Amino acid sequence: MDALQDRYFADLPCFGCGPANEKGLRLKSYDEGDGTVVATFTPWPEHDNGAGFLNGGIIATVLDCHSGAAVTHKAFAHGWEPLGGALLPFVTAGIDVRYKRPAPLRDSVSLVATISAADESAITAEVRLEHDGKVRAEATALWKRWRPR
Repeated sequence: MDALQDRYFADLPCFGCGPANEKGLRLKSYDEGDGTVVATFTPWPEHDNGAGFLNGGIIATVLDCHSGAAVTHKAFAHGWEPLGGALLPFVTAGIDVRYKRPAPLRDSVSLVATISAADESAITAEVRLEHDGKVRAEATALWKRWRPR
């Protein structure tokens, strides 16, 4: 099974999910076939928040990027391809991250995303970061149609 990032935007240099960014996180997300998109992320020691847990900025980044994989997958399924030479059909317009409990620095975490609303102008994704069966952070991400000018 191909990662959604490799399938849809192999040339993207995004820090969080871009396959073309050798120094980035290179998140890989996969379609479960039931409307759910999943990923596993293994933090690096450099992602320490100073207290021995995963940094909140890195958490927000992987939530954003994972939601983007789900959004892009939905967009392509509907034929909403990138416009005017853009790399992506939609871009993040806003993300509301809610931190629930510390996320481990030395263990892999799971990401789960679903689409809660979609039309050709905007897509909303619900995404969460989990470890040991507990939600560590969750977000609602609004993605808007990218219309290059």
